[in-house]
Amino acid sequence: MKALRTGLLGAVLATTAVVVPAPEVAPDDVALVRAQRSGAVDLTPDVVWILAVGSDARPGQSMTRSRGDALQMVGIDSRTGAASAIGIPRDSFVAIPGHSANRVNAAMVLGGPELLGRTVAGMVGVQPDYVMVTRFPFFEDLVDDIGGITVTNPRRFSDSSLKPEGFAQGRIRLNGYGAMAFARIRKTLAGGDFARSANQQRVLRGIGAEIRAKADKPGFVERGVLSVVQHMSTDLGPGELFRLARAVARVDASRITTCVVGGSVATIRGMSVVRPNLTQARRLGAAARGDATLPRGC
Repeated sequence: MKALRTGLLGAVLATTAVVVPAPEVAPDDVALVRAQRSGAVDLTPDVVWILAVGSDARPGQSMTRSRGDALQMVGIDSRTGAASAIGIPRDSFVAIPGHSANRVNAAMVLGGPELLGRTVAGMVGVQPDYVMVTRFPFFEDLVDDIGGITVTNPRRFSDSSLKPEGFAQGRIRLNGYGAMAFARIRKTLAGGDFARSANQQRVLRGIGAEIRAKADKPGFVERGVLSVVQHMSTDLGPGELFRLARAVARVDASRITTCVVGGSVATIRGMSVVRPNLTQARRLGAAARGDATLPRGC
């Protein structure tokens, strides 16, 4: 396999994984910021929460001041290896601190990753410790560099632009581009944004499984963290990055639980939006807050 361009923390599920670009990749292809400004987060024995965001930024646009196309709130219990992901439909119409209500992904445009973190915290009742933002080409590199991933697809679907040949039902193997398309297609899915968020969780689970299988190789985590320090845009120090990467590497695939916040489609101010089920969102946050475990079947 070619040299890994990614280490651990990013796309987690198992959301997650620390994503590390190679020297030839621009540093602004991935950003990791501390959402809690009081100081370094103690990863033990507490659950650490990471808001993973796929930025919809176009070339030349600021990745951290563009709308998020994928939003997953990920919790990791470094004591037990349990992990959870709460999918946030990107068009959820919610209160944005200091601004009028809008789609949740508008928060990053208005105030960067920190405001997006506060907005999602208002939905689920859990404040993320970190916000991680990546561009989708970087995400494709991640999947290719770990050798591809396996996902279980509940039903066949396709998209005339991203994947005309479609994805078969059942267990399928995806390369970087395939994983990106699987995670981004929405219009041809019966469940729309809700089904897309569930597919994103399937991709993150696949990434987590591949990374966990390689995490015990000598030097894997260490090399990843060093690469992060050199090439990632972050306000974290090397020690904090290393502890975070270790927490991700210890995730037990059999203890990963996921759920997508439900809701209904509506039109507000001329926009097609999702009215999220905030009662469910806060119930999920309360359930996973202490041990990063969600109820099976949501």
